[in-house]
Amino acid sequence: MKNKKDDVSTFDSKSHKKPHPNPKPQPQPSSSFYTLLTEPDQGTGAIYNLLSSAKTSIDMTMYELIDATVIELLSTAAAQGVKVRVILDQNEEKERNTTAFNALNENRVSVHWANPSFSCTHQKTITIDSATSVIMTLNLTAQDYPTSRDFAVITNNVNDIAAIQATFNADFIDASITPPTGDNLVWSPTNSRSSLLALINGAQKSLLISQEEFEDSNIENAILAALGRNVSVTLVQENVQDKFTKTLNALKNAGAQIAVYSSQTGYYIHAKAILADYGTSAAKLFIGSENFSTYSLDRNRELGLIFTDAACMAGVQAALTKDFNQGTKF
Repeated sequence: MKNKKDDVSTFDSKSHKKPHPNPKPQPQPSSSFYTLLTEPDQGTGAIYNLLSSAKTSIDMTMYELIDATVIELLSTAAAQGVKVRVILDQNEEKERNTTAFNALNENRVSVHWANPSFSCTHQKTITIDSATSVIMTLNLTAQDYPTSRDFAVITNNVNDIAAIQATFNADFIDASITPPTGDNLVWSPTNSRSSLLALINGAQKSLLISQEEFEDSNIENAILAALGRNVSVTLVQENVQDKFTKTLNALKNAGAQIAVYSSQTGYYIHAKAILADYGTSAAKLFIGSENFSTYSLDRNRELGLIFTDAACMAGVQAALTKDFNQGTKF
C-alpha cells in the first residue's frame, strides 16, 4: 500500500527554460509503515514517545485511561500549545475514567465523554499530528501493563489516518457517521462483523487466534466451517470462570487446538488478533479492540485493522505461539 504522488514536470518561469528531458528522479513519499508493539514484552515507552513527539495535535479515543504518565504527557502537550482532544468511555467506565477526565479538563485538554448511543466506546486509538496513528488492543491502564498480552500497531497510512480523523471529529461532537474504512480499517458497529467473517471464511490453511471474549455464534460457526474445510485452527483464549467453555468444547471437538488462561490477577489474554494463512502469499492479520461478542461487533464503537505487513505478522505469530505453548491445553 503505497502513497505516491505523480512526478509532473513543469515549465521554469524564471529561467524560461524547460526542464531537462530526463530530470533526476525526485524523492517520493515513503510507503506506509506498520510497527508492531507486543505487550508486555516491549512496554509502553513507544506510546509515551509518540505523545511527547506531538507538534500540533493529539486525538485520543480510549476505553480506560488510568495512567498518570499519559495524563501528564497530554497535559504537558496542551500547555505547550498542542491541540489535545480526548474521548473517554462513560457507559461502562465513567467512574474509573473520572479522575483522568477531571485532570485533563483542568489542564487545557478538550476532553469529551463518549457518545452514549454506543453500548460503550471500547476503541483504543491515538493519532499524532494527523500523521501517525497507534491502534491498540490495550487500554491505557498502568496496573495491567505488566501482565496482559496485548498488541498495538503504529502506522502512517494516509487513507487510514484520514478515516480515523474523520470519525474522531464526528464522535467528538456525538455526530452520526458511517466511518470510512480507508485501506485497512475495521470499525464497530459498521463493518467489523463482515470484515472478520470474511477473514475467517477466506482462510485456506491456518488461523491463529487470540481472544479475551468468545460469545458470538456467527464467529463460532465460521471457525467451525474453517475446521470443516481442513483449516488448522489454533486458539489462545482467556476463560475466567469457564465462561466460554461451551464454545471451546464445540471448537475442540471439531479439531481446534486450544490453550486457555484463567487468571484475572496473573497473565491475562487481552489481545484480540487473527492471523490467517501465515507463511503464505495470502496471509492477513487482524489486530484491534473487537472481541468475538455481539456487543463488540454490533453495538460498541471499536477499531481495528486487517493488513499484510510481514514483520507484524511474524511478531504476532511468535507471541501467540509462545502463549499457546505456555497456556493450559483445553
